[in-house]
Amino acid sequence: MTLEAATPSPPGFPLLIKPAGADCNLRCDYCFYRCKADLYPSVPHPRMAPEVLERIVSSFLATDQPQHVFLWQGGEPTLMGGGFFRAATDLQVRHGRPGAVVSNGLMTNGLLLDDAFAAHLAEYRFLVGLSLDGPERLHDRRRRDASGRGSHARALLGFRALARRDVACNALILVHRASAGSAPEIYGWLVAQGLALHHYVPCVEFDPSGRPAPWTLTGAAWGRFLCDLFDAWHASGAGRVSIRLFDALVERLAFGETALCSLGEDCRRYFLVEHDGDLYPCDFFVEPRWRIGNVRDTSWDEARASSVYREFGLQKARRDPACSACPHLDLCAGDCLKHRTYGGRPPETRSWLCEGWRGFFEHARHRLEALARPLRRGQAERG
Repeated sequence: MTLEAATPSPPGFPLLIKPAGADCNLRCDYCFYRCKADLYPSVPHPRMAPEVLERIVSSFLATDQPQHVFLWQGGEPTLMGGGFFRAATDLQVRHGRPGAVVSNGLMTNGLLLDDAFAAHLAEYRFLVGLSLDGPERLHDRRRRDASGRGSHARALLGFRALARRDVACNALILVHRASAGSAPEIYGWLVAQGLALHHYVPCVEFDPSGRPAPWTLTGAAWGRFLCDLFDAWHASGAGRVSIRLFDALVERLAFGETALCSLGEDCRRYFLVEHDGDLYPCDFFVEPRWRIGNVRDTSWDEARASSVYREFGLQKARRDPACSACPHLDLCAGDCLKHRTYGGRPPETRSWLCEGWRGFFEHARHRLEALARPLRRGQAERG
């Protein structure tokens, strides 16, 4: 068995595992997952039981795929403590078959990381996704704890613990209404910290009636952010800074496919596993109608063949008819379902961010195509 750092675009069907459920040591007002605690009202502080963890690891490593990817997320997964992750990697070593490639990713706010925790992550080659919304004034606007204190300084302490151990680190940046005009500042600050892997995520949240939350981006604001970010990256960082979205778009143009799920034609890309073993097709759709089963009594073959999983995946292709005439449909694929089904709307709804995507593609497509051409030629030369 080989342990590898999880890549931003892993093969096979990864597992997105929430061992502490929606529990978190922060109270970010824009968090989309905190309300999922309502699904488990009798468990105020959920924690994954050892037998559930072993069932996940042993059954997943028994599947036949080129890379077994475990992505640990929350809430805040480090609430489980370092011992939980030592148990997880011990189980991976125990159940990994000869020749298996096992990868781990940890998505965290960084507040509970210390040198001992970082040493374990380094030993097992975790890729850590660290939530950093940019410099302090932007990060602390939304990322605060229960007492209202900002988390920026503590997140940086966690990052430094990772850096001392040379743990691969990917910055996870949620772009909200207050930060949408600051793309060059955010990008420059992250690069100055030594972070060369970036994943920018648009903040799009609505109440059940379909009204946007105060921090939700407009499509136009998202488009401007992407244009400004792309210009800054293309001028100085292309080739040395990886921005997941831009890399995925170049990959799509070069090879016709990408592993970034929001750009795919079918949403059956991974499984989410809640703290008790419940299975869902996506962390944005953890709700009773999309529950597939539980790892205790549902095999991965059964989960992949389930009618719930099939119906969820097929929604992506049911787009607004106007999308068919868009010259950029090959890149956006109608956007993430989350941005189309808000407030109970059907999948045929046009993405909330459509205006921004169109503006960005009109601004940057020719340069993305230029970046893709040598990759396409290289593939053709290799035969």
